[in-house]
Amino acid sequence: MPKYMLLLHNDPQEWFQMSPEEMQKGIEKFVAWRMKLINLGIFAGGEKLADDSGKVIRAAKGEIRVIDGPYSETKEALGGYFTIEAASYQEAIDRCQDCPHLEYGGTIELRMVDEMTPKP
Repeated sequence: MPKYMLLLHNDPQEWFQMSPEEMQKGIEKFVAWRMKLINLGIFAGGEKLADDSGKVIRAAKGEIRVIDGPYSETKEALGGYFTIEAASYQEAIDRCQDCPHLEYGGTIELRMVDEMTPKP
């Protein structure tokens, strides 16, 4: 069955403005949603990313360059991801409808995983 990545974009400042109780409630919603995916047998992975901007590595003319970032014009940042199995984009979209990320004003970028390389 095809795999789909749910790339979770949001404005991290939204979470920092929550009370500890609101944050805990939000975390509990994500944990429950992850358990739902596991119980459905479609969870293939997922992690929250650290609250930093990361690094960007580029090669140009044989030289490796590392910079802080990525930075963009938007306030949204990639905050984490889930990988699920679904028969089609439509099924993957249907599975995202109750993701708590949407409740908290986030955006989900949905991408099909290209299974080009056979697994060992």
